[in-house]
Amino acid sequence: MSGKPKGRIALVIAVVLILGGFGYLLYGNIGKNLVWNVTPAELLAKGDDAYDRAVRLGGQVAPGSIVWDEGRMGVNFQMQDTDGKQIHVRSKGIPTAMFRDGIGVVVEGKLMKDSPTPVFHATNLMVKHSNEYQPPAEGHPARDMSKTLISE
Repeated sequence: MSGKPKGRIALVIAVVLILGGFGYLLYGNIGKNLVWNVTPAELLAKGDDAYDRAVRLGGQVAPGSIVWDEGRMGVNFQMQDTDGKQIHVRSKGIPTAMFRDGIGVVVEGKLMKDSPTPVFHATNLMVKHSNEYQPPAEGHPARDMSKTLISE
């Protein structure tokens, strides 16, 4: 009978160690891997703490601010929030066809001091859109919907 209590104690210890290991993996380094979602006003309010840290920035593309950088295959634009605060964003790659003035966007990257004004270097650009599907209008060829944004 003395074998059963020792077996149960060993099982309890094993379960505690396994749960402790999972807890450490789950919560131990989570702070280093989190990406926060902030507005331009919130990011600028952080001052020097905002620079060179991974962040997710959300806002709208300021009207008339889009400048295509064809040589680097990227786009530069001003992102604004509801308070009117703006941040210059430099993004690599070509955004989706829905990217335009006034649309909501979320960018991931880092705010850097490249010049007298801070520049947000985006590694990922996501366009906010509704989840409502609209098929092409009658007589409108679907191939026209997938034209590139940069003229050749």
